[in-house]
Amino acid sequence: MRILVVGAGSTGGYFGGRLLEAGRDVSFLVRPGRAAQLRERGLEIVSPHGNTTLEPPLLTADELSGAFDVILLTVKAYGLAQALDDMAPAVGPNTLILPVLNGMRHVDAIRRRFGDANLVGGVCLVATTLDDDGRVVQQAEIQRLSYGEMSGERSERIEQVHALLSDAGFETELSTTIERDMWEKWTMLASMGGINSLMRAPIGAIVAAPEGLAFIHAFIAEVASVVRAVGVAPRADFLAWITDLLTEADAPRTSSMYRDLCAGEAVEVDQILGDLVARAADSTLDLPLLKAAYTHLAIYDAHRQAGGEAS
Repeated sequence: MRILVVGAGSTGGYFGGRLLEAGRDVSFLVRPGRAAQLRERGLEIVSPHGNTTLEPPLLTADELSGAFDVILLTVKAYGLAQALDDMAPAVGPNTLILPVLNGMRHVDAIRRRFGDANLVGGVCLVATTLDDDGRVVQQAEIQRLSYGEMSGERSERIEQVHALLSDAGFETELSTTIERDMWEKWTMLASMGGINSLMRAPIGAIVAAPEGLAFIHAFIAEVASVVRAVGVAPRADFLAWITDLLTEADAPRTSSMYRDLCAGEAVEVDQILGDLVARAADSTLDLPLLKAAYTHLAIYDAHRQAGGEAS
């Protein structure tokens, strides 16, 4: 089966690179600048699981033709619209699109563009970044890719995807609850990202601050209330787990959204926080903290796009 990885940033570069290293038939759809960098340096992965440098097959949008069997969609959410345009020639009637973006807005966009038949659900858990040299640097040992039919069915095609992705140097799971898994990941990202970003501090510092614990509990409760109202309710043990994670004393824990904010980079504010607020607009839910975090980051993002310095 032929795999097209859309994006060779930190997530796509890592999982696509491991699949390539394991002998899978993988090509990368990339922008011209990233293509030039990869042709010059190769795809370099720095990881606690082993470093490697690969020579990946690269395609730009103007070079793409013919359907692939599986498309692993790994771009940042704010690059989704362009990515869907770029990858369209690779989508045939039997192509499976496996997105690992944050939030759920991308699911609606894929369905509008290509229909339900091509879509399968996906969740990735990996901590990676691109360094100044374009190397994919894995920052923690976790490296898990979950996927499944949105209906929960163990279909023949998802079993084939499972066989394709397994034993490739990272942990895999064929999930029969992938839609809930996706909503749970969104719950965690919105909670942690909003908490860190609104307070501009790591978890441990917020816990230690006056009323910090109360703020964290209230923020998680707001996010969970939206997810219950408009999505698939998170499990009680999952909420207990993220509450423990986000109330740990002295923890230097921060979200990728907060790290991007501190670095003056683009943040997925509309996809992770704004979309939750929008989906709850017709409800009677009271969401002062979630809305404050969304407004705070929206102001930052508008200022950044206007060319101002991050603050």
